[in-house]
Amino acid sequence: MAQHLALGAHGEELAARFLRDAGMEIVARNWRCRYGELDLIVRDGDVTVFVEVKTRSSLVCGQPAEAVTYLKQQRIRRLALVWLHEQPGPWLHVRFDVISVLIRRAREPEIRHLQAVF
Repeated sequence: MAQHLALGAHGEELAARFLRDAGMEIVARNWRCRYGELDLIVRDGDVTVFVEVKTRSSLVCGQPAEAVTYLKQQRIRRLALVWLHEQPGPWLHVRFDVISVLIRRAREPEIRHLQAVF
């Protein structure tokens, strides 16, 4: 289990670096409330982006992004509403992205940024 958590944390770090390198501002990482957790919240110009990061070490269970099911999407939307309610606005533009990170042995990590996917 600890190895799984370490893989996820490493994937989130790679995703945050990827987004910063793309010119986005990291607003929050691993934001938690009693209803759950949002991986990354970033600003992309005037857009507030809620980013779910999925990291895998193989494709045995499919692409990492495939783990963001409809139920997971609904949970992220609810958490985003809580976060937006707690922050000073106005919030004119909101987007939901997924970053897929594949970290396999002896290979460079593969990062795919899927924008506005739900």
